[in-house]
Amino acid sequence: MRISDFTYALPPELIAQAPLKERSASRLLVLDGTTGAVRDSHMRSLPDFIARGDLLVFNDTRVLPARVVGRKHSGGRVEMFLERALEAGRALVQLRSSKSLRAGGEIITPGGPVRVIDREGELWRVALPAPLPRADTDAGDVGADAALEFFERYGTTPLPPYIQRAPDAQDRERYQSIFARESGAVAAPTASLHFDAGLMDALAAQGVQHAFVTLHVGAGTFQPIRAARLEDHVMHGERVTIDETLCNAVRGAKARGARVIAVGTTVARALEAAAERGLPLAPWRGETRLFIRPGYRFGVIDALVTNFHLPQSTLLMLVCAFAGTTHVLDAYRYAVRERYRFFSYGDAMLATPARAAA
Repeated sequence: MRISDFTYALPPELIAQAPLKERSASRLLVLDGTTGAVRDSHMRSLPDFIARGDLLVFNDTRVLPARVVGRKHSGGRVEMFLERALEAGRALVQLRSSKSLRAGGEIITPGGPVRVIDREGELWRVALPAPLPRADTDAGDVGADAALEFFERYGTTPLPPYIQRAPDAQDRERYQSIFARESGAVAAPTASLHFDAGLMDALAAQGVQHAFVTLHVGAGTFQPIRAARLEDHVMHGERVTIDETLCNAVRGAKARGARVIAVGTTVARALEAAAERGLPLAPWRGETRLFIRPGYRFGVIDALVTNFHLPQSTLLMLVCAFAGTTHVLDAYRYAVRERYRFFSYGDAMLATPARAAA
């Protein structure tokens, strides 16, 4: 398949620039992956589409304030976007500047000078300023936490590039799910942004269960596919943690004939990456480069709650793999006609699988 197979026309005004006042106030488009039929609803009505005993799986990653703005000694502006914290006070980052950067250069930031070490594909390895000593650490103990501390102290909320405004105080809370607890993501698992305490209470009252996986979303999620053929695309890596509690919850749902519903493409990717290692699921911690595209047969998930994704993105391809490319793109065109809100702060979709994906 070619990347051009996954496109649709989107008016710019439908790209949500800010969250709604209430998380669960978003609209919900329900897509039947077997027939392609769509139905308009709202997130508050999600319990109407989920049966007692079904299992919702959320991503509990926490978004770091991953964007730091600095300057070169020449005065040129440099934007540093964290991809991953490394050991010894180093980090893997995206660097954006008006002129190209070179290894050995220095970026002046509010937290001190950042030294550019070398390039790794489209990313750069940098050395961050030495952290201020703390009473509870040894002077020589500098691990990945030092990099996380630097961005926590000097960074801002990493809103996606299609949100055309500077982040504000509201984004610190709203570009974060209510389940966020494991620091490490540089982009939000946006499907879970629609869930609030009231919706979770309504789901619990109906006997719906929930569990958590951790997948730290990387900046690569926004990188365009540059290969014309999907088979030639090299997927970015993301860190995953599957624990015994989640494995037991999934096994229990399957045993009682209930559905495992992934809340977001990150959860779908994490669960399916674990399934690639063998079923039933077993605890696992590692990195996945799994590229889910049409033709993939899903081993774990039975339904998917997700946002609307960018044309030609790997996230859209995952949804097409699950619910059928024709059905998904037709649903997207319907959502455009009906003025749904798109992308991170936009509305949601609940999809069931196409026969070929199940």
